[in-house]
Amino acid sequence: MADQQEFTFQTEIKQLLHILSHSLYQNPEIALRELISNASDSLNKLRHIRLSDEKYRSDDPLEITLEPNKEAKMLVIRDTGIGLTHEELVQNLGTIAHSGSKEFLRSLTAAPQSKDGQPDLSLIGQFGVGFYSAFMLAEKVEVITRSYRDEQGWRWESDGSGRFTITQAEGEIPRGAQIRLHLKDDMLDFLEPYRLKGVVRKYSTFVPFPIRLEEETVNEQKPIWVEPKSQVTEDQHASFYQWLTHRTDEKPLWHLHLNSDSPIQFYSILYCPQSNFELLGFGQSDHGVNLCAKRVLVQDDCKDLLPEYLRFLYGVVDSADLPLNVSRETLQDHKLLPKLKKVLTKKVLDHLASLAEENPETFKTFYKQFSSILRTGIGHDFENRERIAKLMRFHSSHAVGETPVENNGSRPDPTVSLDDYLKRAAEGQTQIYYLSGPDLGALSRHPHLEAFRKRNLEVLFLTDPIDEFALTQLFNYSGKQLISIDSADVKFPDSTKPADEAERPGAPAHFTRVVELFRGALDGKVSDVRESERLTDSPCCLVNVQGTMSSQLQNVLRHSMKEYEVSKRILELNPHSPLVTRLCELTVNPENDEFIRDCGRQLFANAQILDGLVPDVEDTTNRSLRFMEELSRHRTTIAT
Repeated sequence: MADQQEFTFQTEIKQLLHILSHSLYQNPEIALRELISNASDSLNKLRHIRLSDEKYRSDDPLEITLEPNKEAKMLVIRDTGIGLTHEELVQNLGTIAHSGSKEFLRSLTAAPQSKDGQPDLSLIGQFGVGFYSAFMLAEKVEVITRSYRDEQGWRWESDGSGRFTITQAEGEIPRGAQIRLHLKDDMLDFLEPYRLKGVVRKYSTFVPFPIRLEEETVNEQKPIWVEPKSQVTEDQHASFYQWLTHRTDEKPLWHLHLNSDSPIQFYSILYCPQSNFELLGFGQSDHGVNLCAKRVLVQDDCKDLLPEYLRFLYGVVDSADLPLNVSRETLQDHKLLPKLKKVLTKKVLDHLASLAEENPETFKTFYKQFSSILRTGIGHDFENRERIAKLMRFHSSHAVGETPVENNGSRPDPTVSLDDYLKRAAEGQTQIYYLSGPDLGALSRHPHLEAFRKRNLEVLFLTDPIDEFALTQLFNYSGKQLISIDSADVKFPDSTKPADEAERPGAPAHFTRVVELFRGALDGKVSDVRESERLTDSPCCLVNVQGTMSSQLQNVLRHSMKEYEVSKRILELNPHSPLVTRLCELTVNPENDEFIRDCGRQLFANAQILDGLVPDVEDTTNRSLRFMEELSRHRTTIAT
């Protein structure tokens, strides 16, 4: 046997090994990931050398092999890469170059701690200390290696106690390296093939060299995101999507294949599912995009690559600029991640805008499934809120007129975008009008629409409260104010003034008296009673005072927050409706005052019902009964 040389670890290595040996690790799988990554780096270097230096060219396979030996309690990770010389063993496995160790140890001290109060070592590759993670699994580590430049092989050995030895390896040593892990008793599950396959498939599936276990290649899924877009087939996309999502036999609704060199270099493929499981009551979906660095998984289901309103997407983002170097918590604050997120978000929203124009049927399916999630982004992503708003679709007085509600009660598909609306806007129109409520049919017959129909102004119908929350947050789109038509802030463009408006007669005699009686009857329930300039047929409507939310939005808040009080509204009366005109005539007899007050109370209750609010049930029922009793007394019992 050749002479054995004994060395002492660098001080920082001793500290590192102490931490690795005495901390409780929540995820020892990362040690195997690091060792496989090191093997992949070694193979990649040899591949480059073969291409650049003719004397080293050969057809020997470049691969990684996992060899569990239960009898010896040993796991061997073998590669056919460049290997190590004696000097490289001393330098690379006994010290840490470029003062990386101190920085790494400092990061451990500063990093958030695990539940057990220990450092989180989930990502340790940046500082060149990935090899030492082997001591998370093993009580003793051997490295048997031969450099591609030498004929002599070497054996490195250490139990992690502070020293290591190097001796000449006996016999013929193949090029590359064997990492022999003499496993700790509580790590023997890493000798089970199913355990090894699980780790490889989770972290190292896309390593660009075969990883073999028991004559089986366990990383057969190819990293198709690094291939040119034109060379990836639809079948490959479907297969990769199914592998990512575990949704067998389902193809993605659409995919987005990206690569970029500026402001950050990355490759990515993102997929949209066919259906939204949240709509089926399965709870909020987790983020489904995996973050990789040089094809090695850094973080699965990463929440920091896309905003919450795009959480339904699946895919992979791979960046060589992102180092495998910090704990998960620090990674989330890494300066490159916000840049990645910004680029990816813009690309997805731009893709959806193109999809809406070029493939409207696919976009319609997407919107039906995922719009409830997408729309929430308007309230959280100020930079992209107009991009999101551009994708929203609404029912409208224009669309409902073209596509009536079916006999079975189904609603027409939302076909109107804000851009569509603006193309039909009137000259001088400064507002985008909308009306919200729970039922499309009721909205299309709402009294508030009368003035808009007369002026040929389109009104968006919002049957989903999320739409109104979104538009309230947006406030403006393309320079035009978004406003509910039940608001006192509504402004009509002069170009839409009806030709007969100047001929409209004034209010009938005694109309002021009717207003006074209504105010007395509704004291404390409305903020005012006044003549309406927007109604043409209906006797009355409720209008929100300036600056307040729409009726529907207030109603939603009232149901979700018990302490919320709905704002008092203005009751507007149409002086030319038959009922109000008749009430004006009845005011000449003071004995009719209470009847007129009752009419005011009933009209207020009717208006509340139209706005989706529940009036005082007992008062409304008793009042209706009195009206019917009075009407019945005026009916004759003799047939004419």
